[in-house]
Amino acid sequence: MKKDIRYFILTATFIVYLGIGFSEEQKSINLPAPRMSGGQPLMEALAQRQSKRNFLPKDLPEQVLSNLLWAAFGINRPTLGKRTAPSASNAQEIDIYVSTPGGVFLYEAKDNRLKPIISNDIRGIASPQNFVKTAPVVLIYVADYRRMKGPDVQKDFYSATDTGFISQNVYLFCASEQLATVVLGMVDKKVLKEKMGLSDEQHIILIQPVGYPK
Repeated sequence: MKKDIRYFILTATFIVYLGIGFSEEQKSINLPAPRMSGGQPLMEALAQRQSKRNFLPKDLPEQVLSNLLWAAFGINRPTLGKRTAPSASNAQEIDIYVSTPGGVFLYEAKDNRLKPIISNDIRGIASPQNFVKTAPVVLIYVADYRRMKGPDVQKDFYSATDTGFISQNVYLFCASEQLATVVLGMVDKKVLKEKMGLSDEQHIILIQPVGYPK
């Protein structure tokens, strides 16, 4: 009897494990190649750059999302692995997590892919400001200190600076594409970190909702 119960538990565990793996693979999103031409001239985009906090509940097409993430921190020099935004000592310590109604994904710049992290919609807890949960995409900037050198105070400074470069890229892209965005520091980082399953060495810096203006 005990042997039968043990066999049942092991079999059920194996089936669940296979199911989880299959589910995660199905949720992966291979984004279309980003379009690296077009858009508004830089000076015009700068003239229109602004913060907007009202969003339509309308999904961003995958092509727009791909262009957005590439503009933010994509690879623009493939042979060197360099990115569209600078980082201290080329640590590339900032990861962009993409929170959507379908869950949270990690942007993998090298493969231009969204890797599934969790299936829950956490936009509502990303910030106490209610408008955040209406944005179809909320970018969560996370610094991985394991890729950086020096004391934590230095890591704090450089990761904040590097996030600023990335978020400004997003602002300019949104200005060029008539999208709405705003950078937010009002974030419940502890709760968000727990929901995302981040390690002690991963630190949430800022969030940035993006969508069509209302």
